[in-house]
Amino acid sequence: MGLSTHVLDTMHGCPAAGMQVALYSYAPGGYQLVKQLTLNADGRNPDGLLLDNATLKADRYRLTFAVAAYFKNKGIQLPEPAFLDEVQLDFGIANTNQHYHVPLLCSPWSYSTYRGS
Repeated sequence: MGLSTHVLDTMHGCPAAGMQVALYSYAPGGYQLVKQLTLNADGRNPDGLLLDNATLKADRYRLTFAVAAYFKNKGIQLPEPAFLDEVQLDFGIANTNQHYHVPLLCSPWSYSTYRGS
């Protein structure tokens, strides 16, 4: 089933193409980087799943989304420091037989997330 993400830019009403995302897994002593990626034109990982069913473990994970850099690259003038710099989502995977989808809806001033399907 695996793990996926999708980011929508609610300021412009479009996918967050070009946003930088990092995935971390929990390890004793802190989180360790699993992968970094740039979202495609649909606001998704260009390689599909972040983790496929074979590599997904029941554990704690973190997704970090470079929100301020994305909006600055779109030409939005943000204060320094930006209200939202990086959005960090910590979440747990309990059942690796299910699909975990972690979408992010964001603007320079707000975000929301949920467990999608």
